[in-house]
Amino acid sequence: MATQPLPWPPRPHGDARRDGGTADVLRTGRIQLLARLRDYAAVRRSLGVAAAGDLVPGAAARLAAALPLARVGSVGQDVVQVDCSGAFDEVEHVAAGVRSFFDPTAAGADRVAAHGWAIGVAIGETDVGDVTLAEAAEASLAQALAAQAAHSVGPPLVAGEDLASELDRALAEDEMELFYQPKLHVRQQEIKSAEALIRWRHPRRGLILPADFIPAAEEGRRVGPLTLWTVRRAIQDQRRLRRLGHDVRLFINISGQVLADAAFAEAVCGYIAAAPDARLGFEITETAVIRDPERAIANLQRFDSIGITVSIDDYGAGLSSLAYLKQLPARELKIDKLFITGITSSHRDPLIVRSTIDLAHALDMEVVAEGVESHAALALLSVMGCDMVQGYVLSRPVELETLAGFLSEERHHRASADTRASFTRLSATWKRA
Repeated sequence: MATQPLPWPPRPHGDARRDGGTADVLRTGRIQLLARLRDYAAVRRSLGVAAAGDLVPGAAARLAAALPLARVGSVGQDVVQVDCSGAFDEVEHVAAGVRSFFDPTAAGADRVAAHGWAIGVAIGETDVGDVTLAEAAEASLAQALAAQAAHSVGPPLVAGEDLASELDRALAEDEMELFYQPKLHVRQQEIKSAEALIRWRHPRRGLILPADFIPAAEEGRRVGPLTLWTVRRAIQDQRRLRRLGHDVRLFINISGQVLADAAFAEAVCGYIAAAPDARLGFEITETAVIRDPERAIANLQRFDSIGITVSIDDYGAGLSSLAYLKQLPARELKIDKLFITGITSSHRDPLIVRSTIDLAHALDMEVVAEGVESHAALALLSVMGCDMVQGYVLSRPVELETLAGFLSEERHHRASADTRASFTRLSATWKRA
């Protein structure tokens, strides 16, 4: 595994320290690396369930001890995540250390390296957002896994780029694509739906993530065309999945900028009329409704009447209003990951989540917990009566072909099997109402 220099974001023109040498040490940035076991199932068969379960946490602990400059942790059953912010030479040191740790041919290889790993790397300026960096690392990891490469490094991320002017061309030249993150129905143990997440494969800048171009689209008043493209592509992708034997509802995020737009609603109704077998869902936030409540609610009622499931997204993250909750024709409520992340360690979060589940059920809505990253959290949510879960414990956002493979191989059963022990332990504490 070659430790080639990382691609560093270009220095702004006129920067007096762009000559390299010791000046580079003064440059700062951030990096995220995701190291994933290529075949966790094979490792579990080889080592046994208990030893396989300890493999990733143990590796993360040893790597953290070896790299004190980095923040290291385990994510789910098969991923080690490494984050570092600081001077360029520090970031380079961490990156080289991680790649050597998982490289069985390197002098600094750990004993886990023999099990086979892929590494995704994202690097960017200090002010690049957490979500942007994380999604870039996930995309790089997906590329490494697909290409059977030891590692993949995405293009450097620069904050604040003006992309609005290029969106029209990107849509015309089909540079956008959809990734999908499945949702597991806990009681039925089936994948009933998936959330569509848009990505932009720019011909020069590489993968551009939503956190970078969606704000530009909103500022440039281009959210409408972008969302309508997403609806059309989701309908096409759903047909492809159906031909492969998978019938799942696909959910699309809807911005408040278009939710109250009559022309947008008319166009969506036209798409559904032309594809009556389409099974879509719209995820909306309460903030989106507040912009123009009367028109927004009218459009949502229209969407509901043509079979589009309305889901309230990020519930609890803002000023959640019971008045809006009562008025919206929603059939699904998604609890924000802010409350799910600490569900197994906080005293308050489990109480908030449980009361939200009870409230949603009283309003005849199903509940989705997003951001579920551990089997303990999945087990606790199951005991609480949560209907569906979405998060890394199940799958990252993946391309359509990967989603089809995930469904065909029924990989969600692996997460369920690893959750049973946690379920048994927690069921004595939490019981369904």
